[in-house]
Amino acid sequence: MTSLAPADGAARWVEADRLHLLHPQHHPADLADPILWVAGEGVDLIDAAGNRYLDALSGMWNLHLGHGRPELVAAAAAQMSRLAFATAYAGSTHPAVIALAERLAALAPPGIEAFFFTNGGSDATDSAIRTARWVWRARGRPDKTIILSRDLSYHGSTVGAASATGVAEFSDPFGPRLPGFARIAPPYPYRGLDGAGAAAALERAILDLGPDKVAAFIAEPVLGGGGGVIVPDADYFPRVREICDRYDVLLILDEVITGFGRTGRWFAAEHWGLRPDILQFAKGITGGHLPLGGIGVSAAIKRTLESVPAEARWWHGLTSSGHPVACRVALETIRIIADEGLVERSARLGARLLDRLRAGLADHPQVGEVRGLGLLAGIELVADRADRRRFPAAFDLAGRLRAALRAQGVVTRVVNDTLCLAPPLTIPEDRLDALADAVAAAIGTVFPSQS
Repeated sequence: MTSLAPADGAARWVEADRLHLLHPQHHPADLADPILWVAGEGVDLIDAAGNRYLDALSGMWNLHLGHGRPELVAAAAAQMSRLAFATAYAGSTHPAVIALAERLAALAPPGIEAFFFTNGGSDATDSAIRTARWVWRARGRPDKTIILSRDLSYHGSTVGAASATGVAEFSDPFGPRLPGFARIAPPYPYRGLDGAGAAAALERAILDLGPDKVAAFIAEPVLGGGGGVIVPDADYFPRVREICDRYDVLLILDEVITGFGRTGRWFAAEHWGLRPDILQFAKGITGGHLPLGGIGVSAAIKRTLESVPAEARWWHGLTSSGHPVACRVALETIRIIADEGLVERSARLGARLLDRLRAGLADHPQVGEVRGLGLLAGIELVADRADRRRFPAAFDLAGRLRAALRAQGVVTRVVNDTLCLAPPLTIPEDRLDALADAVAAAIGTVFPSQS
C-alpha cells in the first residue's frame, strides 16, 4: 500500500502530481512550486515541511468546524459500519436521509418543505434548473424555460451550472453556453449599482424576454466565488421577491457558500425575511468532511411534484443522492453548529473582524472597500482610490497578495481584486485578530510605500 506520510518526500509527490493529476482550473504555471498539504488541525493547514498556515477561507468556504473534527469522523465511521450505502431513489429510503431532511425543514427559510440531495453545489444548481423548468411544464406552461442569473455569479462547473455562472472564463473556453440562459447586472454598491437599480434590471429583463418565457431567477445572497464577497443593499432581495411574484418567476437562492451559519444566520435568506421557491446548499452542511449538497423546494413545488401521473414524474436522480454516510455527517455537523452557538458566534466575530480590518486599512490608498456579512469578508483593492480603477492584469495582484499572505502564515483566495476571508466558525478570537493584522501587513508588503 502506498504510504501518504510526508517522510516519503515532497519532491516525489509533486512530480507524480505533474504527471498524473488534472487540477480544478488546471494550468502548469500553477504547478511550478505547489503547496503539498499533509495535515489539518483546527483552523490550520500543515504542509510537507511542517509549516502551519491559518486556513482563512475554510478550505473552499466549507470547513465550518475546522479540520479533523473527531465527532464527524466518528459519525462517518459509525454509519459506514452499520449501513455504508443504500439508494434513496423512489421506493427506497433509510433513516439518515429522512432525519436530515426533517432537520433541514426546521432550519430552512419559511416555506421550504422537502429536500433532494446531490454530491455538491454544481449538481445542486443543475437540479434547481431542471426542477424549475419541469415545474412550469407540469403546470401547463412549457414555454417558461429561461433561467436568469447575474454577472459575477458563480453557480458551479457542470455544463448547466456554468451556463448560469456570470464569469466568462468558466464558460467561454468550453464553447457556447446552453441556450435558455440570460444574465443581468448584480447589485454592486461600491461600483455604482444599488439594490433598487439591480432589481429594476431584473424587471426589465423579464419584460424584455417575456414573462411567459422566464422560468426562474437564480442568485447568491452574497456574490462570493465570482464576485468577491459583494453584499447587496438591504432592500434588494425584498424587491426581487416582489418582482418574481408579479411575473410568476421562481426564485432560486444559491446558499452554497452562505448556508449553515456563515453569515450569522442559518441561511442568509433570514437577513431579509426572504422566502425562496428553491433553496440550494452544499459546502458547510458536512463541515467539508464529505461531499454533499442539495436543494429544498417550497410546499407549492412539492404539491406539483406529487400531482402528476407516474409516467410524467420528475425524472431526475443521482446514484449517491442521500448517501447515508454523508447524511449522518451532515446531521452531526448541524448538531455541533447548534449546540456550540456557532451561528450567533459567526455574527459576533464577523462584526469584530470587519471592525479590526477597517481600523487597520481605512486610510490605505489601495483599499477601496472592506465589506462582509458574518464570517464572510472581502477587501477590494484598487489601483486608484479616487476613481476606483482596477489593477492591470500584468500587475498580478492576486499572486502578489497570496505570496505576501503566505509569508504571514495565512492562505486564502483573491477574487475580482478582492481578498476574500471566510475562516472556520470555530476560529479562536485571538487568531481572528491575528488574521486581520496579517491581512493589513500583507497589503503593506505588496504596497510598501503606503505601509
